[in-house]
Amino acid sequence: MSIASPTSPLSPPADVAETAGAVPAEAAVKTRRRRADLLVAATALVMAVWVTGALWSDPAHRASGVNSGDQAFFEWLLSYGAYALTHGADPLFTHLLNVPDGVNLAVNTSISVYAFVFAPLTILAGPAITFLVILTLNLAGTAYAWYWLFSRHLGANRIGAAVGGLFCGFAPAMISHANAHLNWTAQWVIPLIIAQCLRLVRRDRPVRDGALLGLLIAVCFSIAAEALFFTALALGVFTLVWVLSRRSEVKALVRRVQTGLGSGALVAGVLLAYPLWLHFAGPQRYHGTGFDPHVHNEDLAAYAAWPARSLAGAVGLNTDLAANPTEENSFFGLPLLLLVIIGLVVLWRRTDRGHRANLLGLGITAGVFFLLSLGPELRWLGRLTAIPMPEALIGGLPVFNAALPSRLALIVAPVFGLVLAWLATALSRTDGGSMRVTLPGPRWAWIAGLTVALLPLVPTPLLARERAPVPEFFTSGQWREYVADGGTVVPVPITNDLLPDGQRWQAAALADAAGAGEGVFRLPAGFFLGPGGPNGTGRIGPIPRPTQTLLEKVAKSGAAPAITEADRAALRDDLRYWNASIVVLGDDVHGAHWPTYQPALKSVMTDLLGPPQRVGDVWLWKAPTA
Repeated sequence: MSIASPTSPLSPPADVAETAGAVPAEAAVKTRRRRADLLVAATALVMAVWVTGALWSDPAHRASGVNSGDQAFFEWLLSYGAYALTHGADPLFTHLLNVPDGVNLAVNTSISVYAFVFAPLTILAGPAITFLVILTLNLAGTAYAWYWLFSRHLGANRIGAAVGGLFCGFAPAMISHANAHLNWTAQWVIPLIIAQCLRLVRRDRPVRDGALLGLLIAVCFSIAAEALFFTALALGVFTLVWVLSRRSEVKALVRRVQTGLGSGALVAGVLLAYPLWLHFAGPQRYHGTGFDPHVHNEDLAAYAAWPARSLAGAVGLNTDLAANPTEENSFFGLPLLLLVIIGLVVLWRRTDRGHRANLLGLGITAGVFFLLSLGPELRWLGRLTAIPMPEALIGGLPVFNAALPSRLALIVAPVFGLVLAWLATALSRTDGGSMRVTLPGPRWAWIAGLTVALLPLVPTPLLARERAPVPEFFTSGQWREYVADGGTVVPVPITNDLLPDGQRWQAAALADAAGAGEGVFRLPAGFFLGPGGPNGTGRIGPIPRPTQTLLEKVAKSGAAPAITEADRAALRDDLRYWNASIVVLGDDVHGAHWPTYQPALKSVMTDLLGPPQRVGDVWLWKAPTA
């Protein structure tokens, strides 16, 4: 972890040390800091609302324009968490999805902490509102948390910390993942973990500080386990470099740090014992995501490109170099790339030995993650080059095989943010911060450089699209007249990541049941990660049964094929396998990435099961009893 003091890791940040013993001066510093904190928090919140504004215009009927499937999945997780909390159900394994096998949520992104904390809001307002509140707070909270870390622990003054923190909170990768990823946008917890590691080094309360670190680790595992893994790797790389650079200071720290890490491991181990067992040894687990690292690797050119949802993108300067719109994990733009490299060199040459160890650690950490993000084979301008890269050596190892290489670029953004914070601190004429260097050349040239680097990256609002409301048949509880508690509702088409309606129906029923204390229906298949991929890896949803395959083809093409007796027999087998009570088709079928054809689905289902009943605002077929 980075050490703010230029002389010793045991020293407090400079602005605190200098005011010690001077009560009036300390009070003035605290007042100015409080005002700065409020201003940065307000700015971050306004920016977050700006980015998510298209969703806020109508939360119940609008969804992510590029990733509505993931949004439906996170809304389901929020509802299921509220239901599990009020019904005493297992929050990390459920048989409500993927009948009859169930789903291991520990190997998915369970976000149980969010689901529990926001359960009252989910019950009161529904999962769509809760999703949007969390997404907005994630962006604002991440920006503020990095600002807090930079200003309190890493030597930046308030202006510098604001520049660096706002960059980190609204970096291209954050805006990209704001397309429905509640896990990757929750990076506010990472600065808290880093700060707690610094406290282990700087003060002599290792048991208490270690216990709090363990708690933060457990929280981060619940929200974004992959981000926790990346953070641990980055801190490990930085610490190794720092230790090699400052050997003389290490001996005094070893016992304290060991005690703190032991305390943290104990707390985290107790809190995560069951989730870790489920993750590595529980039912419906898998090893490796099954996503191709040759597809989900960062394009080398993407580091100098601009992102889609930015001012540069708005005027057509963005480049389509990401695997999909949610994975623009670098996209810093050439001006920022050059500014950070020049800034690192200048800061290195003009600062003291204490900060040089920090700069070296930051540079090497960013370089390691930059190389690893390129995946097993170098990609340039959208084409694989057959040039092997270092990630090929570790990508098949346990845990590493569950991470997408391109996301390793997420570690580079906070490094850039800290360099920006230090440069802005050096340029600022206000007091505070330990990074006090004089930058060469005219001050206006550096300010112009920061403007040219950062202005094109100012985010533009996320895209949104219309989404049909959940049918009243489910929101009113009318389904209970046709399905016994624990019975299975079969949505048409069968739910997966591309056709998420069924999971949204169940999410609404779960939120209602969480508040009313009642039960809920089950679903076949669903959108989740589970076993079934090649060589023991995971896949999205179960291996589809014949009826699921048939209905997905119809939904996507609009072509209603001639139905045979074999199709009808396969449907009866599938309904028995799922223990189905009813089959339901809404008036509007939502496709996450392509148009759907509800009339064709109704025609095919009529051929399979006969004419449907019109019940409320859905079409319904009772499952055959034999």
